[in-house]
Amino acid sequence: MQRKAYVPGVAALMAALLAGCTGGGALGGEPDDSKPGDTGSSTAAAEPGKYRTLPEPCGEVDRGTLDSMLPGIKEMPDEEQREKVYEGAPTVTYDTDRHVGCRWKVESSDATHHLLVDFERVVSYDNEVSDDTRATEVYAKKVQKADLPEPSDTSSVGGESEGEPSDGASTDSTDSTDAGESGKSDEKGDEKGKGEKGKGDADGGEAASSGSPSDAVTPPGLEPRTLDDLGDEAFLDDALTTSASATRHRTVTVVFRTSNVIVTVEYDEQPGRRTDIPDSKEMQDTAQELAGSLADGFSE
Repeated sequence: MQRKAYVPGVAALMAALLAGCTGGGALGGEPDDSKPGDTGSSTAAAEPGKYRTLPEPCGEVDRGTLDSMLPGIKEMPDEEQREKVYEGAPTVTYDTDRHVGCRWKVESSDATHHLLVDFERVVSYDNEVSDDTRATEVYAKKVQKADLPEPSDTSSVGGESEGEPSDGASTDSTDSTDAGESGKSDEKGDEKGKGEKGKGDADGGEAASSGSPSDAVTPPGLEPRTLDDLGDEAFLDDALTTSASATRHRTVTVVFRTSNVIVTVEYDEQPGRRTDIPDSKEMQDTAQELAGSLADGFSE
C-alpha cells in the first residue's frame, strides 16, 4: 500500500519539473535564448520596405534624355563608340540588391558632360526600426552633407541674403564672413572646391568673375533647396567651381527618397573655354526632369 501511495507522488513531482523546464506556462519560465527586454511574440516586427529590388540604372535613362543632357553624343562620328556611350558604364558595386548606379561621359569641342544615376535600397537590420525609418535617417545625412541654406535665407527680399546670416544658417557663417572679407568668391571656391551655395553661382556664375555684391544675389528659385512633389522627400544642390585659374564647371545634384530607396542624379558640365559658365537654370531643369521620370518609374 505504501508503494501505491509513493508512485503517484513522484509522478506529480516529475510533471511539475517538466512544466518548469519547458518555460512559459504557469511557472513564468523563459526560453534560454531570450534577450533582456524581449517581450516575445507580442511585439510585432517593424514594417519591411516597399521595395525589395532595384531597377537596372543604365536602362532607366532613355536616349532622348541622354541626347538632351549630353549634347556632344550626337557629334560622335564613330557609331560604335556612340552606341557604347548610350549604354553607359555601371558603377562598381558588391551587392546589386542594395546599391547600383550608372555613369555617362561625353566630351565635345564645346563642353564635357558627366551624368550619374544612383539607386540605394536601405535595409534595417533592427526588428524595431522599419526600412523606411532607416532610409529617412540615411537621407537626412545626405541633406546635412549638402549643407543647404535655411529656408528663411532663400526667401529674403532683395539683396538681404548678402548680409548677416540667420541663426539657423550657422554652418555657413564662417565661410560667408571669409568671402565678405576677401571680396572675392574665387578664393572661397578654391578652399571648398565649389562656389558658395545659394549666392550668385546659380544665376550663371557672374559673381564668380566680378565678386561684386550685386552679382552675389541668387535669383529666386535657383538656390540649393528642398523640392516638393518628388518622391517622399527631395532636395537639389547646385555648386560652381570658381577657381580663376581653371575651367569652371557646375554640378547639379538631385536626391530624392521613395520609401526605402534613395535616388541620386548628379549632372556636371565643364565648358571648353575658361570664360564660359554653365547655365544653372538649364542644368537644374534637365536634372529635375530626369529625377521626376525615375520617380514615376517607382510609382508604376
